[in-house]
Amino acid sequence: MASLEIESTLTDRYQTTVPDAVRRTLKLRKRDKIRYVVQPDGAVLLTRVEASDESDPVVGKFLAFLARDMEVQPAQIQGINPALMRRARSLVKGITVDLDAPLPSEDE
Repeated sequence: MASLEIESTLTDRYQTTVPDAVRRTLKLRKRDKIRYVVQPDGAVLLTRVEASDESDPVVGKFLAFLARDMEVQPAQIQGINPALMRRARSLVKGITVDLDAPLPSEDE
């Protein structure tokens, strides 16, 4: 997989223009939102925010909280305990979920 390496410059107000090649690659248009994910090693992943990503304000705020917490306390990030994973798998064993199935009217 090929990768692009592109630079841009910060203004005095810490703003920058998203380079044209990045805008085209991510299919960005005016007023679209972008997301920055700061990795523990300092690398930053830039992605386009899809409309479905911003449809639930509670989920969005929770994810923003998690991102801030990981940035402030990166040493607190831990892998999931294998015993907890085994327990979780045992609790959902045999359960299937159709995420595309409509909700019953009482659950909407």
